[in-house]
Amino acid sequence: METPSIPAPKDEGEREVLERLIAIRDQLQLRKLDRTTYVRTQDVMVLYDQTIEQVKILNDIRGGKPGEENQVDRVVDSCFQLLSLFFMTIGRNNEAPAAYALTSTIKRLLDHLTEANLFCAQDLESMSQTLEHLSEIVHNSCSSTPAPFLETLIAQRIDRCRASLSSLQKKVEDIAEPLRPTADKLVSILRQMAVINTKSRFTPSEILKREAELKEISEKRKDGQFVDADGNVLKGSEDVSRLSDRCLEYTRIVLERNGQFPDKWRPIYDVLVGIRNELDKLSLTQAWSLRETDLYDYQRQLDRIDESRVNGNWLDDQGRPADLYVQRTLLYLIRRSYGYIYHLMISSEPVSEALLPIYNQLQTLKRCLVEVKNSGGVTSARELYPYSMKLHSIDNMRVDGKFMAGEDIPEGQGSVAELLAECFDLNYELRVAAEAATESPEPSAERES
Repeated sequence: METPSIPAPKDEGEREVLERLIAIRDQLQLRKLDRTTYVRTQDVMVLYDQTIEQVKILNDIRGGKPGEENQVDRVVDSCFQLLSLFFMTIGRNNEAPAAYALTSTIKRLLDHLTEANLFCAQDLESMSQTLEHLSEIVHNSCSSTPAPFLETLIAQRIDRCRASLSSLQKKVEDIAEPLRPTADKLVSILRQMAVINTKSRFTPSEILKREAELKEISEKRKDGQFVDADGNVLKGSEDVSRLSDRCLEYTRIVLERNGQFPDKWRPIYDVLVGIRNELDKLSLTQAWSLRETDLYDYQRQLDRIDESRVNGNWLDDQGRPADLYVQRTLLYLIRRSYGYIYHLMISSEPVSEALLPIYNQLQTLKRCLVEVKNSGGVTSARELYPYSMKLHSIDNMRVDGKFMAGEDIPEGQGSVAELLAECFDLNYELRVAAEAATESPEPSAERES
């Protein structure tokens, strides 16, 4: 799992810590693969406490002095990544450990956006809100933790992410307000072309359609610049013009390649397309099929491929760098996959996987009841019987007010109970409205009386 170039620890104490951490990581990996039963909170907490203990020993050995990164640091990161995803799996999303994996993904995304210089305000807004939320979680956790080592580490990662985010936000602000929709449109077109370029069946007509849109945008320029109604050059015009030219150049390259990817780069391309497609499927069926720990393997695969670059590019067997088309295509697939992982993480519900089947059923019931309400309600209370029966059957599953999984009380009781109450309220509102409509006399009957 470790990159061969990462040196082994020289200190005997660090080597002992490494062995113990590898054993912990292996236990986490085995638990991740076990689908025969749900993940129990107590199992995760035991391994979390063991990891924290080893990290404290490591810090004591190093005496707080920064040193060269070695295999211990990599295994510590692997343990925290896995534990972070396990915290999401057991529904403890609003605790500091759950933030670790998310900050890793955000940092990767920000680094890629900075490198590509291709983003829009909407990309940054989502990550800004997420970082704010994570910061609140870490702050609350620090105030209640005696020795908040992990919390301090995550807070530092959040600060680094915010610094990168601030730099990108300044670039958006350097573009005049009237010109930003044009910049966003160019980013959108370039991303659409990247999707088309990596489809199993390449369709030139789809690229030509985007090329026409790009030419239409480019023709709005006067003397190579974007100007306002009075003919004044808009702030950020040069940057947007470069982006427009970059899009047109990419169109030319994609049409020239006609969906043909070089054979020597095909293995890495196929791996990345496979990851992208699998994450895309998970994003569609997340509520029913995703265990957050599944994301670990995808993330690690992407990290290894991303880190195998030399000066930002991949080298072939003869040490020659990939051409621009190959580089951009592979980088797009990596960024898109990191984007999927980010959205899957922030969409994770604070409910243990043991309660997810019930939670998902209630979400479906709520959507149905809301749809019925928005379409005018029901004409008779009888039409609500299927919903009422299902709600009561779920309610009857509780033992002393709790949803149990064997002898355990899984995390997320509050979220499930709140959703159940919302469904009962919606059902009650619809029934009252139906009964009121049935009991009210017809206007003609009132006149006759």
